Amino acid sequence: MYTVELLTAEQLADASGRLAGLLVDTVDGGASLGFLAPLDHDAAAAWWRSLVPDVAAGRLLLWVARADEHGGNGTDAGGTGTEDAGGAGRIAGTVQLRPAAPANGRHRGEVAKLMVDPRDRGQGLAGRLLAALESAAARRGIRLLVLDTETDSPAERMYEAAGWTRVGTVPDYATDPAGVPHPTTIFFKAPAPAVPSPVSVG
Repeated sequence: MYTVELLTAEQLADASGRLAGLLVDTVDGGASLGFLAPLDHDAAAAWWRSLVPDVAAGRLLLWVARADEHGGNGTDAGGTGTEDAGGAGRIAGTVQLRPAAPANGRHRGEVAKLMVDPRDRGQGLAGRLLAALESAAARRGIRLLVLDTETDSPAERMYEAAGWTRVGTVPDYATDPAGVPHPTTIFFKAPAPAVPSPVSVG
């Protein structure tokens, strides 16, 4: 069972070590996320902490998915240290939304750093994280989402299945964690408009 939640700046700072473990595992697994392998855990944790000011200022929204395992006792079979204090659940995935800053672009946002723990793949968790992000984007008046991902990767196929529209590819846009250049595919999606809450009339 998973719970998807939007983190505050304080929660992000507290979770930086656990998110670092997820990032290191994802990069070591070959995902192109802007880092080279091997990625040092302390460097990864410092990168997550560097996002705290943007989250605090509203320039970045960041969600995590927590796995409620073993009755919610905050431990997992591997004892990997990705558990949350207080039994809140292991961090199984994350995604980010960065609303555009220019005055003429505030209707759009960029999706980034979608990650799912290898143990939790195949459960529809990436789709749940994207759904939470798209819903929040619509409530903020964001009418256009964009992202890029490595061409011919599992992530590319997942975005296509989730209804994203392919714009095209850019050759040798970024390297994989081993430093080998790969093309990237650009996608966009218009999130469904937010549904107004019913108004109670006395």
